[in-house]
Amino acid sequence: MKHDFDVVIVGGGPAGSTAAIVLARRGFSVCVLEKDRHPRFHIGESILPRAMPLIRELGLEEALRGLPHVPKYGAEFGFGDDRRTQRFSFTNGLLPGCAVFNIERSRFDAMLLDRARAAGAEVREQSTVKAIRTLREGAVEAETSDTVIRGRLLIDASGQATIVGRALGVRRNFEDPALQKVAYFQHFDGVEHLPGDERGHPGIFMSEEGWFWLIALDERKTSVGFVTRPDFVRALGVAPNRLLAWAVARCPIVRERMRHASGSAENDVLSDFSYRCSPFAGPGYFMVGDAACFLDPIFSTGVTLAMMSAVEAAGLGSRILRGETRPREAQRRYCRYVERATSPFWRLIRGFYRHEFRELFVNGRGPLRMQEAIISLLAGQVFPRPLWSLRWRHRLFDLCVAIQRHAALAPHRARFQLAKEAPIETPWEPQTPSLASGATDHPPNGESHVTAARGGAE
Repeated sequence: MKHDFDVVIVGGGPAGSTAAIVLARRGFSVCVLEKDRHPRFHIGESILPRAMPLIRELGLEEALRGLPHVPKYGAEFGFGDDRRTQRFSFTNGLLPGCAVFNIERSRFDAMLLDRARAAGAEVREQSTVKAIRTLREGAVEAETSDTVIRGRLLIDASGQATIVGRALGVRRNFEDPALQKVAYFQHFDGVEHLPGDERGHPGIFMSEEGWFWLIALDERKTSVGFVTRPDFVRALGVAPNRLLAWAVARCPIVRERMRHASGSAENDVLSDFSYRCSPFAGPGYFMVGDAACFLDPIFSTGVTLAMMSAVEAAGLGSRILRGETRPREAQRRYCRYVERATSPFWRLIRGFYRHEFRELFVNGRGPLRMQEAIISLLAGQVFPRPLWSLRWRHRLFDLCVAIQRHAALAPHRARFQLAKEAPIETPWEPQTPSLASGATDHPPNGESHVTAARGGAE
């Protein structure tokens, strides 16, 4: 078995696979260490339009079209107690948008990893990285359960496991309670969607306690989730594996769209949102995707950020390996790239949890094409940095949110609270016990299954 490579990549999700494709095609020897065996379940099933040009550049569009998916032309936002929702199309952004897709990540991620193999990368599945033994310029070592893999460069695409971030002690959760969330989710058949081209619009329905997502994945399957605050859940006294059913029973618009749904009454759980591992690059390493930072999933940034950051890291890494740039300069450029691309999303995420932001956003109108600029940002038009035409309108939108607190620029809306709603149960028919069955064992005592951060899987 080979132990020495140009590049060692920890994690075979979208970030790791994309980096492997780019580097292997450029002639470097690449080893991908993936903890799981693909296909495996992963949340994060809605992709941003900015990813499509990259998918075409990598020659992956034909393979993608061959997988079950739903075209995505825009999104739908609304309050959980109001059938009148705001729908927008990416083509109406300030910058030209394009259609993208919703897809089961198990299929999408397996396709990417297969393309990494085809490009020449050596992929070792069920190979967990236990420790980073060496991390310096030109020499890295990753220890697995049965061997040590050496390289000249390491790319950490380990997702929420943040292998390098933890090894260096640089992972930091955000102190802001508004950014600490927990998600409860499951797949269902028979969920109702908007008609025509709007069927693929992810539905985001808001309450004071959090928000729901409804994402069509194929002709019959829909991903449904509820994101809320851990302190709210602790005060409820509801079993974690029944929290989604509790929330749906109290949300009129979600309950209505699920009135004919079938699926498990138990849900899976994902927690620990919103952190960063800075600096994102240093001697011998780049951190990409969730290994660098994890953003609240409200705007579906995960896969797009993973793939875009992976391409940037692979490009800069290849220049280091060929002696075309100084490592410190490449690392500074990469850190600046990630900071500039994620900054507008952090601001949008923080804004989203303010009621005034929601009132303006759902209103859907504003002067100076502000709303169109926000649509372009939500489409992922932030790489390598948002254009000035987007940045100043985003600042103006933030100002309008502050004014909305004191003067009604858009109609004020009552705050919708799930906790004050009378529950109406939805008669789901039992099906599969859990999303992740077949990928992860379930507790034998009936406790909720928690989808934990797993090293080697972005």
